[in-house]
Amino acid sequence: MADSPVEQSCPSQLPWLVGGSQVFGLACVVLTGVWMGHYQGGYAWDGTAREFNIHPLCMVIGLVFLYGDGAALLVFRVFRNETKRVTKILHGVIHLFSLIITIVGLVAVFDYHAKNRFTDMYSLHSWCGMLNCVLFCIQWVMGLTVFLFPGGTPMLRKWYLPLHLFFGLTLFAFSIANCLLGIKEKLLFSIMSTYSKFPPEGVLANVLGLLLVVFGVLVGYIVTRKEFRRPRHPEEEALSMHFKTLTEGETPNTP
Repeated sequence: MADSPVEQSCPSQLPWLVGGSQVFGLACVVLTGVWMGHYQGGYAWDGTAREFNIHPLCMVIGLVFLYGDGAALLVFRVFRNETKRVTKILHGVIHLFSLIITIVGLVAVFDYHAKNRFTDMYSLHSWCGMLNCVLFCIQWVMGLTVFLFPGGTPMLRKWYLPLHLFFGLTLFAFSIANCLLGIKEKLLFSIMSTYSKFPPEGVLANVLGLLLVVFGVLVGYIVTRKEFRRPRHPEEEALSMHFKTLTEGETPNTP
């Protein structure tokens, strides 16, 4: 078929880096699940501390693991030979799931606080977390409207793309930093009197924090390496040259 994308070779390091990042990312999710499930009593939507436990698990899944995968790995690095529209839709869908899971985590912690008459939004973690979620929603809506539906003009997309990439990576780093704040806050609330004695729960939480940092570094490395970027397909090059001709008055070079 004339419209089928041309197969592009994959850099030899990329599969190993992607695989490693997924191991660390899944390890973060598993350790969070074990921490909240085993050491903090499990999960339930019943107004008890078990409802609060849904919050950290959802945030690690939504704002860290799925966000990192949607932004960098599964879409624009792994699916290198799919059409641009397919990768953009997949990017948006993964971030939609990330947003939904994040909202569930937010509702869980506010509902838990309300049922137990605890004060909301007084800690640095809560302030940073709310800002993170609001900016994530804005980033997702802007990306959806500019790049997909209804879609901006080529000039608008070209102008906004560097900002979208910058804020996407910044929000990902911000999410990890806020998770570290949350881990520290939870430990101080739960085991402050024994934390300095290296209890198993404290060690597990510290390891979780290190794994979150490693996952973030791997994703950041993959995102920022030019050779790992999804290559342009022939039809995209043709559209780019056509746009350049219309806006700058240049004539594409012919062989």
